[in-house]
Amino acid sequence: MDFGRAIAALKEGRRVAREGWNGKGMFLFLVNGSNFVVNREPLLRSWAKVPLSPTAHTSTCMGEGATVTYRPHIDMKDAEGKVVPWLASQTDMLAEDWVEIAPKAGA
Repeated sequence: MDFGRAIAALKEGRRVAREGWNGKGMFLFLVNGSNFVVNREPLLRSWAKVPLSPTAHTSTCMGEGATVTYRPHIDMKDAEGKVVPWLASQTDMLAEDWVEIAPKAGA
C-alpha cells in the first residue's frame, strides 16, 4: 500500500511497516494524545538557573504537579523491542511497500 493508506490504517488503530522491516519485528503505531501530571523524570529533572544570578537555584523542567498534554503522534517499535518517536523520510512517504502488521496474540 502507499503512504496515504498506511496513515489511514494508523488512524484506524492498525500497525504498519515497510516490507523490508518485517523480519526485524519493527512497526509503526499511532499514540493517542493524553494528559498527565508531572511526577517523574525526565520532566521532573532539575535544571540550574543562570550561574551567579542573585536568584540562582534549581527548578524543575516543567514544574512538579504541572499538567502536560502530549499530542497524538506516531511511534515505532524498533528491532530491539524499544519504542521511539518516528518521523517519515521522503523515501518512506513515496514508498508503495507499506503493509499492515497483525498484532501478535497477547500484544
